[in-house]
Amino acid sequence: MTIAPAALEPILAGHSPAIRQLCQDVVVLLSGMAGLKGSVKLGWRSVNFRHDTVGLVCAVFPHEDRVALYFENGRALEDPEGLLAGDHLKKGRFLRLYPGGDFPEAAIAMLVAEAIALRL
Repeated sequence: MTIAPAALEPILAGHSPAIRQLCQDVVVLLSGMAGLKGSVKLGWRSVNFRHDTVGLVCAVFPHEDRVALYFENGRALEDPEGLLAGDHLKKGRFLRLYPGGDFPEAAIAMLVAEAIALRL
């Protein structure tokens, strides 16, 4: 189930068109992945993606200059490309995406699949 752009408006208001588009692109990508269901969390200003069996997998956070894709158990994920940041976090890690920068769809899909597989 894809989240309608209008549903994202409360967390994207005030962001640049480039950040808005990047956030929407990430949400569309994740929404198309089997087993993931997204919901806008106004308090966190994020879109959280859950899996029916494993619970929270990841969340998308728009920032002023980037979009962060946070993986709830990111420290357990393989990261051969060195995409994930957040070594200071206890269990999560995140991927920083910038407008006009690389959009590693295949790597994101692999990270999500691994996050789901590790939590089964």
